[in-house]
Order: sequence, then C-alpha cells, then structure tokens
Amino acid sequence: MKTSVLVVDDELLIRKSLGKVLRSNGYTVDVASSGAEGLEKVGSLKPQVMILDMRLPDTDGLSVLRRARELDPLLQVIIITAYGDVQAAVDAMKLGACDFVRKPYEMEEIVLAVDAAGRTFRQATELDLYRRRAWQHYSGEEIIGHSGPMRQVRGLIDKVVKSKATSVLITGESGTGKELVARAIHYRSDRAQAPLMEVNCSSFQEALLENELFGHEKGAYTDATDTKKGLVELCDEGTLFLDEVADMPLPTQAKLLRFIDHRNFKRVGGAQDISVDIRIVAATNKNLDEEVRLGRFRSDLYFRLKVVSIMLPALRDREGDVAMLSKHFMREFSRKFQKGFTELTPDATRLLEAYPWPGNVRELRNVIERVVLLEEGERLEPDHLPPEMLGRRSSPGPAVAAAMRDVLALPTLAQIEMDHINEVLRLTSGNKSRAARILGISRQGLIEKLRRLRIEEVSERTIERA
Repeated sequence: MKTSVLVVDDELLIRKSLGKVLRSNGYTVDVASSGAEGLEKVGSLKPQVMILDMRLPDTDGLSVLRRARELDPLLQVIIITAYGDVQAAVDAMKLGACDFVRKPYEMEEIVLAVDAAGRTFRQATELDLYRRRAWQHYSGEEIIGHSGPMRQVRGLIDKVVKSKATSVLITGESGTGKELVARAIHYRSDRAQAPLMEVNCSSFQEALLENELFGHEKGAYTDATDTKKGLVELCDEGTLFLDEVADMPLPTQAKLLRFIDHRNFKRVGGAQDISVDIRIVAATNKNLDEEVRLGRFRSDLYFRLKVVSIMLPALRDREGDVAMLSKHFMREFSRKFQKGFTELTPDATRLLEAYPWPGNVRELRNVIERVVLLEEGERLEPDHLPPEMLGRRSSPGPAVAAAMRDVLALPTLAQIEMDHINEVLRLTSGNKSRAARILGISRQGLIEKLRRLRIEEVSERTIERA
C-alpha cells in the first residue's frame, strides 16, 4: 500500500516540486495552499503523512498541526521551518509532529523523512488496531459469570475505571483471573490509549527487578553501555501491572513506595528525578496481611497499594458459573480447532459443577481445551472428562505398580511390634514382668498391648482370607 502524503505550503513552486519528487518515489500526493484547505483535506482524504510549512497566509502552522492531530491522531506531520527557528520546531514536536526539516533542504532529506513517517504511521495503525481489539476483549465480555461474587467484582471494576484511583490491589487464588481483571481495568479506562506494562515480580532478582522497573543510565554498571528506560517510564499515562507483588524483594519495595509517594523516580545510576503519571495494579495469590506480619512485605506499601482492593472468588465459590464458563471455553476452542462442540450433556454439567477445581478457572479452561482438541462430536459427554472428575483414578505405570507391590509386601508396624515383643518374651522365658521392664512399659501395659496386637493380627488374617 502506497503512503499518502498531503503537502501544505503557500508557494506553488514548492508544492509542485515536492509533489513531483514524492510521486517519483512511489507516494500518492495531494496539495493544499492554505491552512484551511489543508485541514479540509485532512478530514476528507485521510492522508497518512502531512508536510506542513510553519508560515501560511491564513494561519500559523502550529494551529494547523494542533487541529489536524485532533481530526486524525494517527496522522504523521513533518514540519518545514525557517533556518534558525528552533523554538517553533520544539513547540511543534510537543504538539505531536513526528519530524521537522529546516529550510533550505535537500529533496533527499524530505524523502527520507516521509519514508520514516510512513513507517511510523503503519506502526501506529497496527498498535491502534491492537488496542481496539484488546478493548473489545477486555471490555468486560471475558469476565464471565452471573454469581453474586462475580457481580460484585464487575461492579468494582466499573467503579475503578471511572475513578482516578492510582493504585489497585487484586487478590485471589492462582487461576482466578487476576491478570484478566488487570487488563480490563486498563483497557476500559481513559488510560487505554497509553501502554499497559506487565512484570512478574517473582521472575527477577532484586537488582534486575529494580532495573526492569526504573531503568538505568549509561555507565550505571559494567554492562550498561546505553541508557535504558524502565517500565515505569515507558507506561507514562498508562498502567503498570505488578503480578506476584508479594514476591518483590524488600529493597525494591522501598523504592516502589517512594515512587508511589512522590510520583517520581531516578533511573539506576541517575541523579535526575523523572515524573510520570501511571496507575499501578498489583496482584498476588498470597495473604498480604500474613506476609506483613511475618516481615516479608512492608505494611506502608501494602496500604498504598490497596487504595482499591478487588478479591477474586475461587471457582468453587461461584455457584452456577462453571457451566457458563465451560460453554464459553467450548465455543472458543471449537472455533480455534474447527470442531463441532456446541453443548454440554446434563451428566457432564453435573460432573463439572461437582468438581472442586483447585486450579480454578485456569484449570477449567485447560480441561475444556483438552476435550475439544482430543475428542469428536457435538456434545461434551462425561466420558470425555479426565478420570479424576469421574471418581476414577488412572492406572499407574509399570514402575509405579512394581513399587507399590514392593511396599505392600513389607510387614506392617503392628507385625514388627508383635515380633519384637515375642522375641523379648522368648528371651525372658515368658516372664511378663521382666519383659515389660526391658520394653520400658508396665506389666499391665504389656498385657494390654498383647491383647490389642493379637486382635489386630486376627483381623488382618480375616481380611486376607476374604
């Protein structure tokens, strides 16, 4: 697809020469001689790149730039400035221009700038499409369930996305959907056009996690050959999702607390404070009250993070949601694997709802994916489900079976104890008082033990004969 370019300049010779050169390089070109005509064509023609002279007969270039970006936020604008007019170029870049070229310029310079702007437009378009799809996916449609606890969760999400809350804490067992809720909060909020950055705090050692979050300056340490922006800086105006936040090392917790309090930070090895506006969404499957009590998590950070707290219920506590989720996953994987599953049988539904789901929604999703992938048909039947859900246990392998036989061949504790007592009695010629002293128990205790062990021995023989 050819990049479309709009040239806005009041000089006819410049419009003609730029148009000729750009068309010869494969671009489609339209021209405008004034700011008003340029804005009209931005609205009607939807160009991808605009070359805009800062000096126009009816208005100034900055006003045109501002209005053009309002009409089409993805439009890439290259500013043409007079030599030495640096401030105008700086102001234009702040308003969203992608590049500027000083007069007098070489045509090759313009072509290179347009080529780069075209690539930026395509990347911005792809990113915008991804964000739109993400918004649709996480707009609430994927947070499925009509149970009371899930209605409360959705209600909290609705309140958070409409608020200015800067910190949200999501808790719940593994597999309950904490990541899904974090993404829903981002993509349904007014921060959706800015980045969502995610980091798993349990995946990094202390120094690496700090570097990942806050970045570093060139020369901060041996391998720091370039300046690197951290996730906090990269998601300015967006959302930072801290997964497994309970596993964050204490020194990094202190730095995060300082950032939350002051809304600025220093890169590793840096001296300059950098300010950003982000929302922090943290998640954990651990009991943070207990982690605070044990000294593994800072109480002050805990209270900063839980400005809004969302607790996700376990699947076993979501009455009626298992069948709904199962049908949703069945449709999803039927489309993915081109299968024909459309419904659950009543018996399969009862089995799914009776199972305790220790792995929660993630486990349910994996079970349905496996069934749809491996089985055929239109109805999900009980026999399609794993053995543990049917009250059966899968057969052990040969090695496991042999080990079990070896264990079962060993004598029981009662047999070992009886053999030991009989040996002591033999050595004492049946004298129970002497035998009791050797065994470290009373004579009456020995008599009671003999009676109990003989009863157990008889019971075991009865079971063996049966």
